[in-house]
Amino acid sequence: MDVGVGLPSTIPDATGSQVVEWARRADELGFSTLGVLDRLVYGNYDPLVALAAAAAVTKRIKLATTILIAPYRADVAVLAKQVASIDKLSGGRLVLGMSAGGREDDFEATGTEFGRRGRALDAMVERMRAIWAGEHDGLDRPIGPTPQSGPRLAFGGHSKYAVRRAGRWGWGWVASGSSPAGLDRLLEFARETWAEQGVTTEPRKLAIHYYALGDDAEAHAGRFLQDYYSYLGPQFAGKIAGGALKTEAEVAGTIERYAAAGCDELILIPCNPDPEQVDLLAKVRGAA
Repeated sequence: MDVGVGLPSTIPDATGSQVVEWARRADELGFSTLGVLDRLVYGNYDPLVALAAAAAVTKRIKLATTILIAPYRADVAVLAKQVASIDKLSGGRLVLGMSAGGREDDFEATGTEFGRRGRALDAMVERMRAIWAGEHDGLDRPIGPTPQSGPRLAFGGHSKYAVRRAGRWGWGWVASGSSPAGLDRLLEFARETWAEQGVTTEPRKLAIHYYALGDDAEAHAGRFLQDYYSYLGPQFAGKIAGGALKTEAEVAGTIERYAAAGCDELILIPCNPDPEQVDLLAKVRGAA
């Protein structure tokens, strides 16, 4: 199983220099992927902008939205161009993970329809794929640039619709908000769904899990995750914060359990923006 790491671009007090240095270290230390989360109505960096910054200081690591909430981005042509630009600038390293999203305020802020977000996502994927293939619907020329790798698509979510998207279009499926035991059950459901579709090659199976290491791990995990998930209420947000990995033993054991559950790649999302967290995680990964 590959092990990736998230950028700290979702943490509100992360500085630009921390995000860039984090990307550089993750690339040098052999992590498989840099992942980013997405929210609009929050104090985070835009995920595509963050990955563009990371592309400039990295050479080999995959750059992945895990995930991008595409349907609140109403202009599909602009999004297709942004995605293709990052993919080409990075030498084909982009993985575009998308989902329908679940926070109504993100859609309210952009004037897009929350209730039709799943159907909107399906239509967006079809349109972006056509744009990337060079179709231009009577325009003088195609919307460029031509992406270098496609790009590779992944889809997040646990509903049957989300899993079917991964089976239809996906290079990968992102099982977020789970656990090693939960992933085992989700994979059984996903495989049943893909079999119904006639999928013969399973999408790559990715999972994300939060972590913080060091003496102040508990404080960082609690502060970030209880704020980020405050819309779910203090009890549920506290449960998520409590599930973050906060010791080297927890990280090593969780890596082993995700691998045993059938995960192809685990991306560990930080709660502390200090780039030293990358070095601490690399040390544990090397020993796991």
